[in-house]
Amino acid sequence: MISAMITEVEAYVGPQDLASHASKGRTPRTEVMFGKSGYWYVYLIYGVHYCLNIVTEEKDYPAAILIRGVEDISGPGRVTKYFNIDKGFNAMLASKKTGLWIEDRGAVIKPTQIKRGKRIGVDYAGKWKDKLWRFYMIV
Repeated sequence: MISAMITEVEAYVGPQDLASHASKGRTPRTEVMFGKSGYWYVYLIYGVHYCLNIVTEEKDYPAAILIRGVEDISGPGRVTKYFNIDKGFNAMLASKKTGLWIEDRGAVIKPTQIKRGKRIGVDYAGKWKDKLWRFYMIV
């Protein structure tokens, strides 16, 4: 079993968020974002790297959290490579039964260890590029 603590994430919230794939509407690619929370949204970027997101809001309201980093691994493409994640995980429930899940292991994180900043790589998104919706840990 491969495991690691999540150390960096980015939020994409709602159909108005121009940095979100959901801003283009409901498409075959984004359908999972409009579904129930707790499902994986996996997509390919640059034709090379997969990105792992977990859907977070109620059905029909598209929102997801991109997993940008885990302990000792920075970058969403490196994360998916480390965990051997590909498009096959898209629209799967995040659970032990499907083999990929998130769990609370009781780690104690001080509030001063959590930082926030602008999302990365979304300069095209107008005012949405300035949202402080990237969260990362300082260890």
